[in-house]
Amino acid sequence: MKDFLKFMFASMLGTLLVGVLLIFLFIGFIAAMSASFAMQGKPAKVKEDSVLHIRLDQEMRDRGTADDLMFDFGPFKGMSPLGLNQVLAALEHAKTDDRIKGVFMELSMTNMGMATAREIREKLVEFKEASGKPVLAYAEYYTQGSYYLASAADEVYLVPEGDLDFRGLRAELMFFKGLFKKLDIGMEFIKGSNNIYKSFGEAYTEEKMTEANREQLSTLIEGLWQDYLNTISASRKVDVAKLRDIADNLRIRRAQHAMDLGLVDGVEYKDVVLDRLRERMGLGAGKEIRLAPLPRYARTVEPTRKGGRVAVVYAEGSIMSGENEDGTIGSETLSEAIRKAREDSAVKAIVLRVNSPGGSGLASDVIWREMVLAKAAKPVVVSMGDVAASGGYYISCAADKIYADPGTITGSIGVFGIIPNFQGFFNNKLGITFDGVKTGRYADLMSVNRPMRPDEREIIQAWVDTFYSDFLKRVAEGRNMPAEQVNEVGRGRVWTGSDAKRIGLVDELGGLEDAVRDAAERAGLGDAYRVVEYPEQKNFLQQLQESLNAQANAWVVQRTLGSDAELVRTLQQVRELRRSAGVQARMPFDLAIY
Repeated sequence: MKDFLKFMFASMLGTLLVGVLLIFLFIGFIAAMSASFAMQGKPAKVKEDSVLHIRLDQEMRDRGTADDLMFDFGPFKGMSPLGLNQVLAALEHAKTDDRIKGVFMELSMTNMGMATAREIREKLVEFKEASGKPVLAYAEYYTQGSYYLASAADEVYLVPEGDLDFRGLRAELMFFKGLFKKLDIGMEFIKGSNNIYKSFGEAYTEEKMTEANREQLSTLIEGLWQDYLNTISASRKVDVAKLRDIADNLRIRRAQHAMDLGLVDGVEYKDVVLDRLRERMGLGAGKEIRLAPLPRYARTVEPTRKGGRVAVVYAEGSIMSGENEDGTIGSETLSEAIRKAREDSAVKAIVLRVNSPGGSGLASDVIWREMVLAKAAKPVVVSMGDVAASGGYYISCAADKIYADPGTITGSIGVFGIIPNFQGFFNNKLGITFDGVKTGRYADLMSVNRPMRPDEREIIQAWVDTFYSDFLKRVAEGRNMPAEQVNEVGRGRVWTGSDAKRIGLVDELGGLEDAVRDAAERAGLGDAYRVVEYPEQKNFLQQLQESLNAQANAWVVQRTLGSDAELVRTLQQVRELRRSAGVQARMPFDLAIY
């Protein structure tokens, strides 16, 4: 009895302490939320003699939302993805903001594609040329991606014991054929009959790259590297041939080498760099430099309220049927957004911002139809981001005009299907067998528990070829090109934005702001326009729930996988592959520049 009472009171005390702790946590959460709510609608305070402080190590998306700026405390601090639209708007506003005296960039790591990086880089160049305000970059370590951005600065600094990664680009693919062989799993990869470059399924059926894939991938990364070198050369006044030599022979092995070769202006610690910034700003030696973090500063930017409306519709992620989910484009959600912009008489033009490797062919076709209807009603312009390939190109091809960045990955006009055969795995590895009855010869078509018959393969091949033929027709009509010409640049091949312009798949090289200005001009709005964004923001409670879910997921992923962007991206691809069904219009690989 004595032990029973002891354990009972101990249990009661533990429960009481947990309850008290939860109450305090709840009060703290409510206090933080209340402070956050109180700030909604109120511009963040920016003091005089401030410097816009830019760090871009968090996830970058095309569009940031209001809730991304709300929950920046506790374990969620720094977990919210940043929007390219926020970065561009902040830099545009800072040009004429007398409180902002310059820009200070800390760019050891970045998490974005080449096209996104270029848009930000060009905006930084525009900022310093238009405003005359200093832009300084500093890092303990520069990746090739972060240095690409830093090279736009007036002065680039590196820590004395730091490093600058400058060794060229590489593309490495993973192949699972050996794994599936060990597991007794067969994979049927069926692509368009002449889609020799459509290599997505080769990861499951080959042990190395096919010659066609090696050809397209070599051309792709060489084009990206040449553009990268040209950009660095123009900013740093270092000859392209010399830059190639630096990379090919790995001449930068210490921070001092980067300075000796002209890629950085100084090898200094942060306090010295801040002194230099203070000097460039014309501040006294002892005067404090006030850093205005970019996400908070973005809240001070008031959108233009006057003029006709240009709708920017964001299509970011893999394309799936149904509604949007985190990181995917739902055909129903995006179609509805385009339809609302079309039917809104106040909207005079539409810009579709595409950042997608493709996905479901059927879902892409549903979205394409809405683009055709929108084009018949008002000007429609496409702005391509880091990638607008396969299904991403499918939904773009009907536009009046297509803009892409030189580093955009696009094209990949082709389709495929993948059907696994798990019979050997279940039978030989797990001892599981299957049996059943059916009412017709093809009732079990697409079964993953037996090998595919030759006649079934012919049927599926015909489906894939028919969809590819329809894809060619969509592009031919939208681009006003003969179907034969589209086929020559199609067959599943990916292109850089620069090459896509050369072969007629893209009209102009430029970013989101260029596309918006073009759309406004086509609508006769001139400079008197304002941007509205679709899909529309959800109500507060939905934003609250989704923001907490997304940031909690980001926190868990970071704690589990660390800050390895490649590992996180691979996990997302596996999740998307599990949801894939039907004919796929998807880019054959994922390309990330580090």
